[in-house]
Amino acid sequence: MKALVCNKFGSFEDLLLSDLPNPDPLAGEVIIEVKAAGINFPDLLTIRGEYQYKPSLPFVPGTEISGIVTRVGRSVKSRRVGDAVIAVHMGGFASQIAVPELGTFLKPKNLSFEQGAGFATTYGTGFYALKQRAKLQYGETVLVLGAAGGVGIAAIQLAKAMGARVIAAASTEKKLFFARQAGAAFCVNYSSEDLKQRVKELTNGVGADVVYDPVGAKFSEQAFRATAWDGRFLVIGFAAGEIAKIPLNLALLKGASLIGVNWGGWIGRDSDASHRNLSEVTNLVQRGLFSPLITETYPLHEYKTAFSKIANRSALGKIVLTMQP
Repeated sequence: MKALVCNKFGSFEDLLLSDLPNPDPLAGEVIIEVKAAGINFPDLLTIRGEYQYKPSLPFVPGTEISGIVTRVGRSVKSRRVGDAVIAVHMGGFASQIAVPELGTFLKPKNLSFEQGAGFATTYGTGFYALKQRAKLQYGETVLVLGAAGGVGIAAIQLAKAMGARVIAAASTEKKLFFARQAGAAFCVNYSSEDLKQRVKELTNGVGADVVYDPVGAKFSEQAFRATAWDGRFLVIGFAAGEIAKIPLNLALLKGASLIGVNWGGWIGRDSDASHRNLSEVTNLVQRGLFSPLITETYPLHEYKTAFSKIANRSALGKIVLTMQP
């Protein structure tokens, strides 16, 4: 099989497109012929050796995939050969992958394989963050940082579908236009506007009920200062490359909550709830409330071009690699 292999931590430029033996399923596993795999910023961090989870070398990166089940191992009950599935598992940038049965979900029929590959992690994280962690209520205001990336767009679409009013924050007008197209009611350019002041203006001085922050760095404190009383600040990630330092007295003064969102850790602890969540998100898609936005696709051998879009933060929406023969 073809696979992108990381032999040393460093740049995505050092990945090697290699031929590896086809995997065999262990008990409880299925083999998936990968059709598409989504690229996420944590993939870059993992390749650099800077992510919270540091795999042993060598490894195949990529965790968000879609494809067709071609083989099933012993004890597999819910999957059969020919099932179109989406899955979350390390090793996705390859033409085949072995995945535990419980780590797979049936792909909604109205989603392409490319959309399926951009669905589980970004929308799974977003829905878990807004539903279980923030306990988002109808009519509340959600501020989304990094709003034009795949994670941000998913958060905008989900929050709007759940009845919230969304303020999108990004660094360029082009990105904000894209976020507005995804459903944001208001936009803030945090390269040229004061984030806290502008959010306060847009909420009549109240502030945002929920902040969705996959960015980190200096914008996190500004966004926390823009929360409403009893606000919830969701820590999604640190795409800016710097872990934010937020004065904890702000939480005290605002009666606000600083909430970590570890979707990967949660699905490992409560697979039943994670499957129910994904079913709910699938239902939102089937009702036509939104559709996963895949903006660019590249064949596996053009991985350097795809990764560079993520690395230089020029990507709008979701980028996906396809496994062409």
